[in-house]
Amino acid sequence: MSILLIRSLIVYVIVIFSVRLMGKRQLGELQPSELAVTILVSNIATLSLENTDIPLLRGMLPMLVLVCCEVVVSWASLKSVRLRRLVSGSPKIIIREGNVDQEMLHALRFSVDDLMSTLRTNGVFSLEDVQFAIVETNGAVSVYQKSEAQPATKKDVHTAQKDVDPPQIIIADGELRETTLAAIGQDRKWLNSVLRGRSLTIPEIFLLTADTACNCHIVKKEKGRRKRP
Repeated sequence: MSILLIRSLIVYVIVIFSVRLMGKRQLGELQPSELAVTILVSNIATLSLENTDIPLLRGMLPMLVLVCCEVVVSWASLKSVRLRRLVSGSPKIIIREGNVDQEMLHALRFSVDDLMSTLRTNGVFSLEDVQFAIVETNGAVSVYQKSEAQPATKKDVHTAQKDVDPPQIIIADGELRETTLAAIGQDRKWLNSVLRGRSLTIPEIFLLTADTACNCHIVKKEKGRRKRP
């Protein structure tokens, strides 16, 4: 029992040292290579604890080798843009000038729900308010709002506005969501009138959002793109 306790303390110290050596990023900010090393280090650390027949040095050596390799790769990535893109990838633009890049979304396997959830996480509840959005190499999404949608400052004139619920997804990739339509207090008749006014049909729409004040935002499907299975 005392041997296991001592091994546990030694492994704990080595793991803390290894993590500190790799940097001070939070888990959600890790690059792909850093995340892979972190997972491998945690798995290797448990081997010498589960099987006391394995010499401690033999169990810790692979972990230290992985950490050293990660430090070397990180240092080399700072010197070489090509290597950095190879190891960590490059940011991907999903919204440019207010337009959703549907092909990029599908390449990244981002559904409409993923997109809207990410915007809400960034404090944006309407796609109309987004000027630019980019998926960073660590998976985080950075959002830049249009000037009229950016938070007001002391220089701005404050006017009273009616409170409405944030926009919700009515049509996603050509599929109508009846429950959401009812949630904003509307029905198919209202939806059909909106679509007729823009000469569109449900299968032609990539995304349609609306709020309780009936303010709509529509993104048409790009021509030649098949519906996502």
